Amino acid sequence: MRIALLGLLAPIILTFIFHLVPSIHAADITLPKDTPVQVYFSPNGGCSEAIIDTINKSKSEILVQAYILTSETIAKALLDAHKRGVKVFVILDKSQKKTGYSPVTFFANQGIPAYIDSSHARAHDKVMIIDQETVITGSFNFTKSAETQNTENVLIIRSSKLAGLYRENWMKHRSHTEK
Repeated sequence: MRIALLGLLAPIILTFIFHLVPSIHAADITLPKDTPVQVYFSPNGGCSEAIIDTINKSKSEILVQAYILTSETIAKALLDAHKRGVKVFVILDKSQKKTGYSPVTFFANQGIPAYIDSSHARAHDKVMIIDQETVITGSFNFTKSAETQNTENVLIIRSSKLAGLYRENWMKHRSHTEK
């Protein structure tokens, strides 16, 4: 009897709970057929080189939102962009908040604003928004092992419309980070 009653009440309870939880905002957009998209796969498929090449072509702003960023070559490209006058900002997962030297410490010591997102179980994003017109995303963590050992993917999409959505999401997360 209890199981049958619980079975009847479960959908009502779940509906009530979901109405209390803030809605997840999703964007339904259609990109033009001629939207440039590059696709890369690892291991050893050129993911890091494509990311670095895109960073090297940046002109004004790079927003990074990453679970982890330990690739020396990608970090150096971000630093070089910063030295060229590109505004670079980095948000990393709380797992990167370590005592001693960490990616956050590296960026902060170089004058690049670096933040920790501690508001979520995992800040598992792998995103760069470049010049408000290009999005780099995919499963690829910005690490050496992502390039040389793991099976990963990278998409580089040139769309100011899509970049605007990602930038808005980046700003939302930046609002609850700690420096």
